[in-house]
Amino acid sequence: MFGWVWLLPAVLFFSLFTMVPIVKAFTFAFQYNDLINPSRWVGWSNFTYVLADPQFWTAWKNSAFYMLYALIFGYCVPIILAIIVNELRRGSSVFRLFFYLPAFVPPVAAAILWKWIYLPDGGLANTILEALHIVPQPFLNSTTMALPSLVIYSTWAGFGGSLLLYTAALRGVSVELYDAAEIDGAGILQRIWHVTFPQIRFLMLIMLIAQILGTMQVFNEPFLFTSGGPAYATTTVVLQIYNYAFREGDFGAASALSLILFVVLAMLSMYYLYLMRASLGLVKGRPTHRYVPRE
Repeated sequence: MFGWVWLLPAVLFFSLFTMVPIVKAFTFAFQYNDLINPSRWVGWSNFTYVLADPQFWTAWKNSAFYMLYALIFGYCVPIILAIIVNELRRGSSVFRLFFYLPAFVPPVAAAILWKWIYLPDGGLANTILEALHIVPQPFLNSTTMALPSLVIYSTWAGFGGSLLLYTAALRGVSVELYDAAEIDGAGILQRIWHVTFPQIRFLMLIMLIAQILGTMQVFNEPFLFTSGGPAYATTTVVLQIYNYAFREGDFGAASALSLILFVVLAMLSMYYLYLMRASLGLVKGRPTHRYVPRE
C-alpha cells in the first residue's frame, strides 16, 4: 500500500491528462461536437468528411515529405558529426557542448530567431547569399522551399541530443575491432561501414523509428513559422487536426483524423518492434550479424 500511495499522483496525472483525452478522442470521432452545443452521434460522417477534404491528402503529402527531408538531414547529420567528434583527439567535449547548445533555446525564441534568418529582405541567410553573389531566396514565402527550410531549422534544434546518444554508443565500441579491421587492411570508410555501423545499428534503428514517428507528428515548426502556408505547402497532419479543432471548432473531425493518424503510427510502431526483435536475433530466420576478424 505504501508503494501505491507514492504511485497515486502519477497514476492520477496520467489518467487525467492522457487516458481521458484518448477515450474522449475515440468518442468524439463518432460525434459532432463543438464543445458548445450538445453533441450528437453521426457515425462515420466525420471520417467521410475528413477523407473528402482536399487538404487531407495535402497534409499527408507534406508530412511524408517532411519525414523524408528529416531522414536525409536530421537523421544522417548527427551520425556523421558523432563519428567526426569521436575521432577527435582533443576538444571533443567542447564540440559536444557546442552542438548541444540549441537544445537549451526555447522553441518560440528559436522560431523568432530563425524567422529573422529567413527574412527575404535583410535576413541573415540572404545577406550571406548576397555576399557570395548568389540570388536571394524566398525561403518561407516559397511553396517549394518552405518545407525544406523548416527541416533545416528542426535539424539544428534537435540534432544535439541525437549526437550525444551516438557519441556515447561509439565510446562503447571495442577498440580491438578497429585494430583487427586495420590489420585486415580496412581503410577508414571500411572500418566505419563494417565495424562502427554494425556495432551501433541497434541505436540507429531506434533513432530511425523515433525520427519517423516524431516527424509524422510535427506541429511546432509549421505552426510557429508559417501557420501551414504558403498555399498549404507546410500544412501537416497534426496541424490540420489543430485547424479542425481550434479554428473550425469541429472536434469530431479533429478526433477522426487523430484516429487515422493513430492507426498509421501504430502500424509503424509494430513494424519497429519487429525490427528491434530481429536485430536482437529473437525472430526465427533472422540471425544477427557482427563483424568477425579474419584469422
